[in-house]
Amino acid sequence: MPDLPPARRLLTAEPARCYDVVVLSYDERLLRRKRLVTVHDEGFMVDLPQVTNLDAFWGFELEDGRNIHVVAAEEPVMVVTGPDIARYAWHIGNRHTPCQIEADHLIIRTDHVLEAMLRQLGAGVAHRMEPFAPESGAYGIGRPMGHDHGPGHAHHAHPIGHVHHFSAHNRPDKVDEPAP
Repeated sequence: MPDLPPARRLLTAEPARCYDVVVLSYDERLLRRKRLVTVHDEGFMVDLPQVTNLDAFWGFELEDGRNIHVVAAEEPVMVVTGPDIARYAWHIGNRHTPCQIEADHLIIRTDHVLEAMLRQLGAGVAHRMEPFAPESGAYGIGRPMGHDHGPGHAHHAHPIGHVHHFSAHNRPDKVDEPAP
């Protein structure tokens, strides 16, 4: 099957119709030029003028007018809870770690060093698989610069309040049919 037409532009709002969905991790949602593949195994090319954080966008409009929605993939994360959320957030931020901030908990990528630190501070830490959409930073839609703990400790991402869960066993049906 040939690829879909390339992406023509980024969409900030949900259009009337959606052709398909592409599910991307937190790291994959920061891109400039890449071939993406939809949940229905159709590829299309994205070639943006600069590196772009897709968390600020609904998705793509292709050259033929079809729309592809960008959805955050489920990833291994840690949900941080406890009586001193502000203190935990300070320590996470002090390590320049991307953090999703909710009213009563924080979400960060799985990291055994941060987990040990947070538990020592009295935080509750639960491991989950869910989309990760951390704060983009005070100056716009960029990305916070993180760190890692070397080989073997890779960081393992949809805007807050509107989360979709897609996996190989839970794939949405296309809304539109291909154009003739």
